[in-house]
Amino acid sequence: MKPALGGTRVVAVAAAGVLLAGCSGLAKDGGQGPEPSRSAGQRTEASGKPDPKDPKAPEDPEESRQPGALPSSYDFTPNPARVPKNAAQARELTRNAALGEMDWAAGMVRHSPYERGGTWPVLADSCVWSRTPLPSGVLDSFTRRLDVPAQGGKGRVQGAVTVTVHRTEAGADREIKDTVQESFRCPRQELGGGQRLSGLMSLQFDHKDVRNADASLFEAGKYTGPGSGGTQDYVWTKSRIGPVTTAVSVKGAKGYTNTELLRIAAEGGAKVLYRVELELK
Repeated sequence: MKPALGGTRVVAVAAAGVLLAGCSGLAKDGGQGPEPSRSAGQRTEASGKPDPKDPKAPEDPEESRQPGALPSSYDFTPNPARVPKNAAQARELTRNAALGEMDWAAGMVRHSPYERGGTWPVLADSCVWSRTPLPSGVLDSFTRRLDVPAQGGKGRVQGAVTVTVHRTEAGADREIKDTVQESFRCPRQELGGGQRLSGLMSLQFDHKDVRNADASLFEAGKYTGPGSGGTQDYVWTKSRIGPVTTAVSVKGAKGYTNTELLRIAAEGGAKVLYRVELELK
């Protein structure tokens, strides 16, 4: 049984869910993507518009065309012909979908190192992360690292986006579930190079609350490492569309609030999911 999240962590998780849903209409260039419809209820006498409290009422065409309107549920189905069947096809998808320095948020720059692919992260019983060759069920996994530079008295925020293609949807779903359990098994984790995470808690969102993926989770905790300027907030989101998973992490810095980090993570998460959809349409 999963332990309950308490205090500020509950607020952070709730905020992340709202932000992730709210950004689901973003296109890869930062503008609005397709305008999904939302169910509308019965028309009211006063306004002549549907009453959103009536789930059986017909949809209002005018309402459904509003930019940024969210669907009532996620119903995207990957085109079987576009789902990668081998490593070469998977590598093409991961590199097309992963965000570059012009794709995430204005002003972000490349981290050094910038790209890494073809390996798999493993959390040992000692709660220390290491990397191994890709397991047989994974066709490819690719990461790009992007930072918000230090400026205006604020420190350097470190971001990363990872796109992974599994051979099956079941394998991708297992990755989501395993990730949630890892934070409970290891609330303190060693990333290497003097980087540490602590106070980690994960929550997988209920399927009905996810509007831009088949499944999503959120993780929050604290980060310390070289150049971090002390203990900072850390947020991480992971989502799945078909056999593809996406992960976005943001390590905080001096001068940044948790809400600012959540917005950075939510924007990156929404954009990479949109790009995965484009690859699988």
